[in-house]
Amino acid sequence: MDLLRQPRRSRAHPRFRTSVRWWIAGRTVHALLLMTLGALAGLSLVIATAWTLTEHSPRSMAERFSNEERLFDLSLTVLRACVGTDNLEPEPDSTAHQLLATLASVTGSLVPAVLLGIVLIKMFALRPFVWRQRASISQAWTADFPGYSRLHANSEDAIIAVRFYNRFDNLSVVDLRARAHLRYLERSPHDGSLVIYKQWLKVLDAKGEPADERSWLAVERGAPFTVWIPVEAPVAELPFRRIQGKDLSGSYGVKLLVRLTARTVGLGTEVADERWFDLEGGDFELGRFVPLQPDLDNDVWRWEGWTDFDGLIQRLPPDDGELTRPGS
Repeated sequence: MDLLRQPRRSRAHPRFRTSVRWWIAGRTVHALLLMTLGALAGLSLVIATAWTLTEHSPRSMAERFSNEERLFDLSLTVLRACVGTDNLEPEPDSTAHQLLATLASVTGSLVPAVLLGIVLIKMFALRPFVWRQRASISQAWTADFPGYSRLHANSEDAIIAVRFYNRFDNLSVVDLRARAHLRYLERSPHDGSLVIYKQWLKVLDAKGEPADERSWLAVERGAPFTVWIPVEAPVAELPFRRIQGKDLSGSYGVKLLVRLTARTVGLGTEVADERWFDLEGGDFELGRFVPLQPDLDNDVWRWEGWTDFDGLIQRLPPDDGELTRPGS
């Protein structure tokens, strides 16, 4: 009989769970504070409403809720109880009020611990890099490497530029490494189902030559850095359909990932960040990014070009500074 038994069915797939810690780490302090205050205000309003509904009073429900000033004052009292600075006084022999007062008291005891946990998570969740909104695509000869630019002076190939900078004024980042890969879906030749593929892409190294990664010894605060990704094909319009020998005409959900890893001075911790660029989602634009003009006599935040960091160079007549090919 044991041989005829069906195997026990495993739990259904897919199985997901949400990490509260990483959800918190991905939000700003302002957003977390606003969400916390909003949740407490909403809970206070619910408790105040339930308190009014269950109170022993000869007044009708319409009369109770028509007194807006009393409801507002009661909601503020409940809010203070929910943050642990005040107490609710339930009516005698009212089980509902006892339960509501207990709920407010327990909430008031937990809120400080929750806020402390949020602060600690945010303290150790380092995301020091700010990314340019879009990846810009220009012709290969516009890259900031003289040798690579001369090599592609007569080429129509394009190159992708992804820019970022360290936003922390008091955090030194060293040994920064950047890598890029392509993610896309294609039909399986066996059953026609979609299969996820990933392909590492070459980036230009410090010498302007294709390599597996780009590295920097140190990352100055606020100074923009650029990851150059050769397309090795012309790009006349978006979305592009070929990159580094890969034909994307039959691919779906194409995204470009740029991942950064580095270490911090003083803390001795490793930081990592990444940015996904959706080929169909408007995350690419044609044109060369607006450069910054370094001025060592002024603070980095005063450098010319920050206001147009997410913009593109406007085309100008050749005599007014339009980019020209090397040797032309």
